[in-house]
Amino acid sequence: MSTESSSGSRTLSRDVAFEILTNARRRYALAYLRSQADAVSIGELAEEVAAWEHDTTTELVSSKERKSVYTSLYQTHLPKMADAGVVEYDRQRGVVRLRDTADELDDYLSPAAEKPNWSGYYLALAVVTGIAVSGHLVGMYPFTEAPVFAYVGVLLGSFALLSAANMGLVHRNRERGV
Repeated sequence: MSTESSSGSRTLSRDVAFEILTNARRRYALAYLRSQADAVSIGELAEEVAAWEHDTTTELVSSKERKSVYTSLYQTHLPKMADAGVVEYDRQRGVVRLRDTADELDDYLSPAAEKPNWSGYYLALAVVTGIAVSGHLVGMYPFTEAPVFAYVGVLLGSFALLSAANMGLVHRNRERGV
């Protein structure tokens, strides 16, 4: 379900990450485990997940709701996440702990936060350059200190660097499967 990278670190495939994140109960479990420094009991985890699922507090979760969540975590969800290497699951002791591998799921949970706004960068570069060239053409100081060809050269060079960075990140994300 997971693979070893050339550096020896464990990485989740895209399919495995989506399989883990497809189920809301697993996402709730991951969110709770992420908030805990140590291992938690399956009972505690089930109680928290049941509260989130029913939009209530842990005190108001019924024993039937808690048992339903506990059973599915114990039999299905935690073994699946353990097989993927996302959690350490000790079935005998009834405890579970998040593994470092779970951090790889963040790419799929909030990909927009990681991706730069390239069109915004291009627009900002065009606006700044337009202001500089316009300032030079109307004779505004300090824009008259450099020849207009210097501004055009900086603009072309900046667009080339920005485009190269954009292409490099797109290529890297394709290789990672993101």
